[in-house]
Amino acid sequence: MVGQETNRTPVTPPRSGRDFRHFAAIDWSGAVGERQRGIAVALCDRDDRAPQIVRPGHVWSRADVLGWLQRAMAPGTLVGMDLGISLPFADAGAFFPGWADSPPDAHALWAMVENMAASDAHHAVTSFVDHEDIARHFRRHGGRQGDLFTPGRGRMRVTERAQEAMGCKPTSNFNLVGASQVGKSSLSGMRVLHALNRTIPVWPIDPLPAHGSVICEIYTTIAAMAAGRTAARSKIRTGADLDTALAALGSRAHGHAGPIDDHRSDAIITAAWLRHVAHDARLWHPAAMTEKIAITEGWTFGAH
Repeated sequence: MVGQETNRTPVTPPRSGRDFRHFAAIDWSGAVGERQRGIAVALCDRDDRAPQIVRPGHVWSRADVLGWLQRAMAPGTLVGMDLGISLPFADAGAFFPGWADSPPDAHALWAMVENMAASDAHHAVTSFVDHEDIARHFRRHGGRQGDLFTPGRGRMRVTERAQEAMGCKPTSNFNLVGASQVGKSSLSGMRVLHALNRTIPVWPIDPLPAHGSVICEIYTTIAAMAAGRTAARSKIRTGADLDTALAALGSRAHGHAGPIDDHRSDAIITAAWLRHVAHDARLWHPAAMTEKIAITEGWTFGAH
């Protein structure tokens, strides 16, 4: 394809056994409004106790999550955020091919999203996707599909192709429509990541440090599959099923009785999975991730 990344030199792998002290997973939401019941945060330590929901009963805002990351999260935490940290780049050599102002890398993309959407409340991104040159690349509500939106499922990142090979069914971050849309979640998340101002590295867009906290992109289906679920049955909605999945990840039971919403269960399972696999250097060094892909498209932790 035009502009397809051809440099196969991989990113230098980190040493095995990064010594994280805590593991957090954030189930994210890009929905309209300030507070979102679709946001859940789960946290665990290095022992085998089940992850617990942070601030149970609280309805989080995206600003709340940003504040937690900046001021309340313990040092040495590996935190996974369930959103796309960038847009496709490798397939066409640009985020927005044919546009002279297309950003050169993910940090510049985040800055552009923030600059264009700064007046949108609650980390929304309406002003960004309404831009006449950018809108051409997105599928939006009301039958508004940009003339440069790739027909079908839309453009994919290299990491999303890796997810497909694992049996997952990822959706393009250029899609803003439907139950499976991830575009608004990803773009709103980019505003939060930009606001952190590199105080917490975002792997692999930023190098993996030897110490300290790190943010990575997660896809909760990967964690559920590692816990014995299938991609089609990745959502867990009972305490009994939650404990079965946790056991497969070396965790003690959570002990939740009865129904549980899948936002909380996704966060709990994924935090336990991060603890279970973070020592595996292979996951920090996926074969298809080149230096160029790392700084432009990023990667989903666990995709291989």
